Amino acid sequence: MTILVLNGVNLNMTGRREKDVYGTQTLRDINDRIEHYAEKLGITVKFFQNNLEGELCTAIQSAEGKYDGIILNAGAFTHYSYAIRDAIASVSVPVVEVHMSNVHAREEFRRNSVLTPVCRGEILGFGANSYILALESFLL
Repeated sequence: MTILVLNGVNLNMTGRREKDVYGTQTLRDINDRIEHYAEKLGITVKFFQNNLEGELCTAIQSAEGKYDGIILNAGAFTHYSYAIRDAIASVSVPVVEVHMSNVHAREEFRRNSVLTPVCRGEILGFGANSYILALESFLL
């Protein structure tokens, strides 16, 4: 099994921005942890982060026939990117939406995801463990 872990806008700043919300681990730290855990499960993971909406759409579209699933933390694109939503809907690869924070306990605008209706599921509020839980969901 091969899973693509996609991180969107501003996730490259994880560990440096809003540490009270996202913690002090960098995205590299989180990716290393995911990779180590995936190895234990016999899963191969590939990582991609980009701040550009179109690049994320291309990565999703390119996953068809190449990956068994996608873990997606789209960052702020979650709340308004119909382009990413349509990219998810255009492929048969299952996508699990991930957020490190509990977006429902934050600002009102963060409580709506245009992506959730086309995703297999949504995991949020468990910090970096949200990625681990998403990874395990592909074994169910």
